[in-house]
Amino acid sequence: MLRRPVSGIAKIAVLTLAITFFALGAYSEKPVAGSEYSVLPPLSNGNLTIFPVVAAHSHDTGGFLTLDEGVRSGQVVITETSQASPLLRRPGMHPQSRGAEVNRLVLINNSERPLLLLAGEIVTGGKQDRVIGADRIVPPKSDPVDLSVFCVEPGRWVARSENFSSMKGQMAQPSVRLPAMAAKDQAEVWSRVRESNGAMAKAAPAASAAIGGTTSYASVMENKAVQDNIDKVAAPIQQDYQRLLKQLRQKNATGVVVAINGRIVWADLFASPDLLEAYWPKLVRSYAAEAVTSPSGTKGVDEDRAIAFLAQLSGTREVVETEPGVFRRAEISGDGFKVFNIVSLLPKTNFTVHLAKMADAGSDPRPMPMMVR
Repeated sequence: MLRRPVSGIAKIAVLTLAITFFALGAYSEKPVAGSEYSVLPPLSNGNLTIFPVVAAHSHDTGGFLTLDEGVRSGQVVITETSQASPLLRRPGMHPQSRGAEVNRLVLINNSERPLLLLAGEIVTGGKQDRVIGADRIVPPKSDPVDLSVFCVEPGRWVARSENFSSMKGQMAQPSVRLPAMAAKDQAEVWSRVRESNGAMAKAAPAASAAIGGTTSYASVMENKAVQDNIDKVAAPIQQDYQRLLKQLRQKNATGVVVAINGRIVWADLFASPDLLEAYWPKLVRSYAAEAVTSPSGTKGVDEDRAIAFLAQLSGTREVVETEPGVFRRAEISGDGFKVFNIVSLLPKTNFTVHLAKMADAGSDPRPMPMMVR
């Protein structure tokens, strides 16, 4: 499991981002043996390194609705279970629980499009802010859906609003996503939230009083001084990568591998460049938040390490959850890592929409043959 020792932002100096990506033709792709993926040379700033990943194939994902789009339009409503009754379409319909619960919310998708939810997305409001605990697809015009969530605001249990909003521009950083997705442990999520909030307070002394006055992960991430620190790491990569996406589309860029302090820690891979582009602004800031709250260390890491990380996507134990005709979600445990992927089973689809891989603490991927399940 990743641990987050506290360190100052001073150790994450803003460096000039040297990018030669504009001559993409000169950038060779390194294939992942036995896989459809290839890795490009990295973008780096401070102790954060991101490897673009291109795929041999992509899929039409234009029909999917993101959480930000759905909440902003009012077509997706998220509320405490105790507040769900007025949202029900048919008499007698009700979610499984009538009372508000820490680890459960109710969502209704009133749109004509299927909704894609990613683990790590944060919803704010209700009786306490929550983080989505697992990827899932919610069909169009859905009945109320019970969401598996984890609190990222320990201590508050007083209604701030009837419905929840989607946190703009930020997902939970990998160290907070990890215990929600893998351990599914509320106490561990709270522990990571406290560690992150404490690290952010030390990284942004001007905001330490405000941060010390809240237990909310979202409120800390929305603090101006904290945002400035995250931007120092994220903005150069985000801006240049955003410009490059138009060119990377031609190479079918569908994901990234992430390293902090020279250690590969995470990968997010999507079914299309469109989905990567839709989630990129939130994802890069989550990686930057991880960099800000991590101790400064070795920064060098090359493509071979990223390739080795992607070469290991199989394991010895698999947990599968299926909603017939909607999605199939798998959890795979390997030597020093976990893989989570969600496959769409909706009409005219049968492909992996999103795959996330996380490294356990102490794991150090090296080039090796691809594991066979």
